[in-house]
Amino acid sequence: MSKTLEAVFDGEVLRPDEPIELEPNTRVRITIEAAGQPRAKSKSFLQTARSLNLQGPPDWSARLDDYLYGGESPEP
Repeated sequence: MSKTLEAVFDGEVLRPDEPIELEPNTRVRITIEAAGQPRAKSKSFLQTARSLNLQGPPDWSARLDDYLYGGESPEP
């Protein structure tokens, strides 16, 4: 039998929000997932890249090979 239910942790024990049809001392397996807490929204690649505050010339993407393989040096 598998059932998903809501419960409250009072600091010592988990208390189900509804009655459970189990005999006393029945062993169960519990997976805990905090309910009601929104997951952090993933940032997009662009948001992540902007947050890094990278320094580089404005034409970096257009002239990448020049900068990587010895073409003109970017201005500081």
